[in-house]
Amino acid sequence: MLSLNHLDPLRRIFGRARHFYFTRLFGMDIDPSAQLSLSAKLDRTFPRGVHIGPDSYVAFEARILTHDRVRGLYLHTRIGRNCFLGGRSMILPGVTIGDGSIVGAGSVVTRDVPPRCIVAGNPARVIKSGIETGKFGRLAAADSTEAQLRDSDDSVAALPSKAFRQAGRGRKL
Repeated sequence: MLSLNHLDPLRRIFGRARHFYFTRLFGMDIDPSAQLSLSAKLDRTFPRGVHIGPDSYVAFEARILTHDRVRGLYLHTRIGRNCFLGGRSMILPGVTIGDGSIVGAGSVVTRDVPPRCIVAGNPARVIKSGIETGKFGRLAAADSTEAQLRDSDDSVAALPSKAFRQAGRGRKL
């Protein structure tokens, strides 16, 4: 099935329209440099409670909640700068994701996440802390490794096979 994510120019147009829709009509605080998947769900029951920082990325079907109607809670949910929310992750009301943090796919974040760490699971727990991220929560180590390989004689297209050879260390599978 073809999705709009494969048609980048159309995706960008719909993304800008969606950003306008969320910020102007609903009053959400979303930085213009933040990227949202077209299938990401932002809570519109208490829209002023959604805050997404610059250069953050919200992946497909991730949910950011700001209310719990049963308990009568309407809380601000904050995503810091340079964060990445994995696909189908869920951020519960009142949670703050610290700057430069990564939330694993399918995670349910029930408590605040400290800056510069990776969390995953249900409920989400810290897996690693003290990480360095760049734009959209991309690990800085991954950026530098890719740049080093790109500058070397090997082409970027050979990255998977080179990584496979290094991981196997010449052993037959």
